[in-house]
Amino acid sequence: MNTPEEIKKVVQEKYGEIAKQSKQQNESSCCGATSDCCSSVDYTIFSENYEKLEGYNPDADLGLGCGIPTQFAGIKKGNHVLDLGSGAGNDCFVARAIVRETGKVTGLDFTDAMLVKANKNKERLGFTNVEFVKGDIEDMPLPDNSFDVVVSNCVLNLVTDKHKAFSEIMRVLNPNGHFCVSDVVIKGDLPETLRKDAEMYAGCVSGAIKLNEYLEIINKQGFQNCTVHKQKEISIPEDVLGKYLSKDEIERFKNSEIGIFSITVSANKPS
Repeated sequence: MNTPEEIKKVVQEKYGEIAKQSKQQNESSCCGATSDCCSSVDYTIFSENYEKLEGYNPDADLGLGCGIPTQFAGIKKGNHVLDLGSGAGNDCFVARAIVRETGKVTGLDFTDAMLVKANKNKERLGFTNVEFVKGDIEDMPLPDNSFDVVVSNCVLNLVTDKHKAFSEIMRVLNPNGHFCVSDVVIKGDLPETLRKDAEMYAGCVSGAIKLNEYLEIINKQGFQNCTVHKQKEISIPEDVLGKYLSKDEIERFKNSEIGIFSITVSANKPS
């Protein structure tokens, strides 16, 4: 799994399987009754509790996020919001509760099974101002200057070319628009066995880059007022680490300054 195309294929296949499950099934880390991809990876390990948020729909929550980007996104009534890697629609439906009937929410995802699940959820809820579009975050099939706010939840870390992803966010945002994303980053150098394993990649760890590099990419694309609103260290259970590291490596890992963090960061597009 070396080329960007191979990485994308792995992510699509993994999340296509996850789309067939509930949050509770994802916690058991088995991708379907007939699949052989059961593992010790818990895909809900980063997730936050959405249950008290207006617009929350349990059927759309697969536990795949690592924050609540709408919490810091400054979304207003009437805004047009884009959710990158929208999955089953969880953040889209929360955003829709904020923009109300006069706004609009667009979800972008490149996994067919996720789009099917999201559209079923939308139809059941009866929303006419929410749409789900198939597309690649690195090359969005969306017009320039068309969104007030872009959000994303634990997805950009899986994108192979993050410079291109943030360039595309800049392109589709309206002047004075802004983004707010929750994502996974690292501090220090993760052991190679964690970084290279395809299951951990789809589980949001190995695709992560260093925090300072992540913020530098944002600034290099020309965004302003970059702000980290929330930062939380992720504790990986020892039984999960045991699949990838020896006992000595686990001990060194736990006693080092190396860490895996979820962050929620925003920045503005200049006028």
